[in-house]
Amino acid sequence: MLRRSLLLLQVIVITGISSCNPVKKLINSDDVLHWEQDIQVFDSLNATEESDENTLLVTGSSSIRLWDNIHKDLAPFDVMQRGYGGAKLTDFNHYADRIIKPQQFKGILIFVANDIAGGDRDKSPKEVIQLYKSLVKQIRERNPNTPVFWIEVTPTPSRWHVIGEIREAGELIKDYCEKNEDLYFIDTYDRFASAGGEPDPGLFRDDMLHLNAEGYELWTGIILSALEEEGIKP
Repeated sequence: MLRRSLLLLQVIVITGISSCNPVKKLINSDDVLHWEQDIQVFDSLNATEESDENTLLVTGSSSIRLWDNIHKDLAPFDVMQRGYGGAKLTDFNHYADRIIKPQQFKGILIFVANDIAGGDRDKSPKEVIQLYKSLVKQIRERNPNTPVFWIEVTPTPSRWHVIGEIREAGELIKDYCEKNEDLYFIDTYDRFASAGGEPDPGLFRDDMLHLNAEGYELWTGIILSALEEEGIKP
């Protein structure tokens, strides 16, 4: 009877801790279910596509989904493309075990750009870094030795009014990457800014948010250079 009571108390304590964990609340909020259909597509792809020691998993939000020339641009790497529009670190954490499978990869590249977008449901920079740490923990449970690259959120004209918060979150992630093995931060800010210091509108589509062909060409060069710098070669 005493043992049973102790076990019950342990369950209550653990449940209480979990319910008070702000990251867990964010990850399991109702709005993450909005992306279930997109993730089901990934389930189907994961059932048929196989990776090897030359494969890059490139995943994240709409800039990844809209990267039509990704296989050509990142050749001779093989690429698994897993992008869905509107992705945030909240839902990405929720579905991480279905997006990032325990397969063999040369590297994992992540670009998630919507946690701070100038809306009422924006996360704070401190929440963003906690969500990223949670994501890394999940990745390491399944892919313990794979290099993980976080691609800095691109400065865009449409979200320039919140660039301070975006950059603060990016600096927190960069600092975390620099202190942990096999985590890397790919800087993009300076390359996408014009001489005046603001984002160059010539690199974006009409919505001033998503990259155009010239923007993707620049992005590709930055990413490939970062991979090579860290010894990630085909």
